[in-house]
Amino acid sequence: DLYCKVCSQIAEAGPAIGAISQAMAHLDVYASMAEAAFQYNFVRPTFVEDASTYIKGGRHPVVERATPPGTFVPNDTNISTKDEQLVLLTGPNMGGKSTYLRQNALIVILAQMGCFVPAAEASIGLVDQIFTRVGASDNLARGRSTFMVEMTETANILHNATANSLVLMDEIGRGTSTFDGLSLAWAAAVFIAERLQAYTLFATHYFELTVLPESEPVVANVHLSATEHNERIVFLHHVLPGPASQ
Repeated sequence: DLYCKVCSQIAEAGPAIGAISQAMAHLDVYASMAEAAFQYNFVRPTFVEDASTYIKGGRHPVVERATPPGTFVPNDTNISTKDEQLVLLTGPNMGGKSTYLRQNALIVILAQMGCFVPAAEASIGLVDQIFTRVGASDNLARGRSTFMVEMTETANILHNATANSLVLMDEIGRGTSTFDGLSLAWAAAVFIAERLQAYTLFATHYFELTVLPESEPVVANVHLSATEHNERIVFLHHVLPGPASQ
């Protein structure tokens, strides 16, 4: 009888309990955002009407925490409507290309959900969707090889991205032969630049793509810096203008 009475009282207070729970959930999110912003030196972003993105000193909020203090290298990003709408990113494996792609997506997501962002300065456009083609995975249970997954995800981007989307492409065409892969990567980059006109970070090992700015005025080259020292490669993890040296 006591249990039924308690249940009845709780049922009567249901709307109030639900409202309080939702308010507490919001406070929890806002407090977490504020704590992260204060503790990890995030800044308040500004917004622009188009989907362009300018980030100064951007950082990956998770990778930065997993590395020794002061060792993560911040990088700038400028995807504008003028001459850097599609940014071709070259550089060696382990140079930081995937981290750079991911950190920009995270900064955009954090900004649009109302959080401060891990950067020195950020001007973020309002994007309708973020599309990614990153990593190598298969789905053999459904008859999809690694290459088929890659092509399916690429096709989804090419069919559905808009001029207000942010597109992250990482190593398109690596699941097949060199020249076929190069052709696929080239065609995808040109289609995005000419037809979709989406704001895009396009990481690739196909060095041949670095000539695209000669025919596509909205394409620009940047690279992750590395140097050779005592017959060893040293990764500097710094994004610089222009293509990689080799």
